[in-house]
Amino acid sequence: MQKNILIIGACGQIGTELTFTLREKHGRDIVIASDIREGHDNLMDSGPFELLDATDYDALEEVVAYYEIDEVYLMAAMLSATAEKFPMRAWNLNMNSLFNVLNLAKEKKISKIFWPSSIAVFGPKTPKENTPQNTIMAPSTVYGISKQSGERWCEYYHNKFGVDVRSIRYPGLISWKTMPGGGTTDYAVEIYHKALAEKTYTCFLSEDTSLPMMFMDDAIRATLELMESDSGKIKVRSAYNVAAMSFTPSEVAQSIATQIPEFKMTYEPDSRQAIADSWPSSIDDSEARKDWGWKSVFNLEKTTQDMLKNLSK
Repeated sequence: MQKNILIIGACGQIGTELTFTLREKHGRDIVIASDIREGHDNLMDSGPFELLDATDYDALEEVVAYYEIDEVYLMAAMLSATAEKFPMRAWNLNMNSLFNVLNLAKEKKISKIFWPSSIAVFGPKTPKENTPQNTIMAPSTVYGISKQSGERWCEYYHNKFGVDVRSIRYPGLISWKTMPGGGTTDYAVEIYHKALAEKTYTCFLSEDTSLPMMFMDDAIRATLELMESDSGKIKVRSAYNVAAMSFTPSEVAQSIATQIPEFKMTYEPDSRQAIADSWPSSIDDSEARKDWGWKSVFNLEKTTQDMLKNLSK
């Protein structure tokens, strides 16, 4: 029997690509996209769409019942840099949307949840190199606090009520298909657009700020591989570390310069620098590799080639 899927936050950076990928895999009518606003025409034309506020439990429950939803991907969130400007709005969106979905699963109205966590759960006291799955967290941002709290609640609902919830701590994500939405690693997408359009970019992080990053194709594949794994293989019910590559702004600039020799980068660190400084520079994802066979494909060189090739079209 075919299982219907609801994507909440389908118009965001990850949600958009996840929607297209799942519709290609399962069929357009099986995957219901939803967001608080309408997306671009390609998304709206690709299958069913519902305007939905994920913090409204009754509205969410109605959509789940109407479409006989079995799985939910909760991608709606206020990201790190934006959340620092609107702390209570971020907390309300990030936490209440999660509680609503967890409670639907507790009441057996849905059977499986994907909820994204982030490397923002780590903080200044976390080991920066090869950050382990289990370590000191102590996040120093609103976004990180909400994600760490969310991890604890996911684990609690699994242990207490048997909720099948699965999660990944996403690193910074790079995509040519959608623009990012207020995160600290947004420079790693903006830089490719500016390199092609203007041959120059002013980076809001310092040149030697190394952060874990991942090409979107890897991130979507990791998400689906985790969701498709047998429940017995999923040993971590808070969120898994996943890794692909780590690089600094100067390293991505050098990578671009191999394709666009005239490209120049300048640096004007802003408030996002303090957020980046609190995060790890590399991630140990051995638990994900061991439990469900995770392995990345894209390195920086391959990412740059793919980004510039597709953005040039």
